[in-house]
Amino acid sequence: MIKSNKKLAIDFDGTVVEDAYPGIGKAKTFAFETLKKLQGEGYRLILWTYRHGKSLEDAIEFCRKNGLEFYAVNSSFEGEVFDSETQSRKIDADLFIDDRNLGGFPGWGEIYQIINERIEFQVAGGEVHAYSKMKKEKKKGLFW
Repeated sequence: MIKSNKKLAIDFDGTVVEDAYPGIGKAKTFAFETLKKLQGEGYRLILWTYRHGKSLEDAIEFCRKNGLEFYAVNSSFEGEVFDSETQSRKIDADLFIDDRNLGGFPGWGEIYQIINERIEFQVAGGEVHAYSKMKKEKKKGLFW
């Protein structure tokens, strides 16, 4: 069932795999399963990474061997030619998934729930918390 045609920009090191740059770390738990599920639901996945040259080719090949092909790599769409004189380095994506997000990387199960259920979240006490799971504070005041 196609749920979306949104673009997701996915970091590689520390997000898809454990950070071992310039090597390839061990795959993060549920990374490939989650990404393939999202892709099957219509999400267009963009590999958005610092890697380039041989280390980028290695990352792309590692993903292929794990059954994952990307819509684009380090660009907004396949075949895009980047011109630093006329374009911003920022790519066109609806969501960015990175281990350096505010609050850190919550895990692929949580990422899937956040995307699939459109859960809003916040960082509290050094952890990422979904609003739906947080205890709401009762307001105290004259009019409420």
